[in-house]
Amino acid sequence: MHEETQPPAHFEDVIGRSDVIFTIGVAGDSGSGKSTFSGAIREMFAPDLVSTITLDDYHLLDRSARRETGITPLAPEANDIALLEDHLGCLKRGETFIKPVYDHTSGTFGSPVRFSPTKIVILEGLHTLFTPALRRNLDFTLFVDPDETVKREWKIKRDVEGRGYRRTNVLREIEMRKPDYDRYIAPQRAFADSVVRVSPSKYGGGDPTGPLYRVTLLQKRPQRTVQNITLSIDLLDILSLSERSFSLEFSPCGLDGMPGGALTVDGELHADVIRQLERHVERETGIRSIPSISGKEYITAVDMVRLILAWRIINTRIFYEETGDGRRMNAPDSRKTGKEIID
Repeated sequence: MHEETQPPAHFEDVIGRSDVIFTIGVAGDSGSGKSTFSGAIREMFAPDLVSTITLDDYHLLDRSARRETGITPLAPEANDIALLEDHLGCLKRGETFIKPVYDHTSGTFGSPVRFSPTKIVILEGLHTLFTPALRRNLDFTLFVDPDETVKREWKIKRDVEGRGYRRTNVLREIEMRKPDYDRYIAPQRAFADSVVRVSPSKYGGGDPTGPLYRVTLLQKRPQRTVQNITLSIDLLDILSLSERSFSLEFSPCGLDGMPGGALTVDGELHADVIRQLERHVERETGIRSIPSISGKEYITAVDMVRLILAWRIINTRIFYEETGDGRRMNAPDSRKTGKEIID
């Protein structure tokens, strides 16, 4: 008799049984597109496995107090970073805690809520990578870094259309916040595993479904990878299927002195070009297709980068499961950022 081999366990089942709380930190400026990328991460997993903490909930000043004092939410003194550090430590230990709530509609604080960590927790905000204590307890980190033109466009759209602010007030606030962004937020790029840079596409505005962007993904080289997960693109499909303009460019470049590379994607690619990549990740991990990509005839540079980031995160999480190591893979962090830089 031949011994029957058991089929591989579904990745989400493995995560559900694990004791590891896997934390993902997404940092960047206000209106920089953090939610676009953290949303794609959430869509990868079953809803009961993933949850998000918005760091705006840790503001110390409401909208009225910030207006009176002239302190922007980008300043560390406007946020309870010590409480955030404590709560992130609770997360990693699997403990429930009482989390503050900030209501963007009213600009005031709501009633605190109980928060129990899921197996994957995304922290999204301005100061996600601000202190060593925060960085030590994050398993994968991303900094979203659109250029000034794109960031202005996105912030106006979000705050005017989504939050009901006046355009003139939003433009004034953008200018007022620039010094604090340069001083406290931008230095956090140096501590990210991956940085996403977004700029206008050289191919124009795109079809009626939305604008096109040129997206560069800078990544530090992972110290360890799972060997059987690979990213492959079929050149035959590129030559025979695509009827719209696009470009792919890679250059080796260090990210804050660390070995790594930069992949730049621009334009639109036929979805079948990367369907094999998507199916391979699905087959090896048990993760279903990402809804924002599935069903599309063409995908944008943003879609492509989101899929690559999904692979990187899955790869990191699988390595933790295979080794039983729930700690940061990168070397201990002794550098300084944010307020620590200027003290």
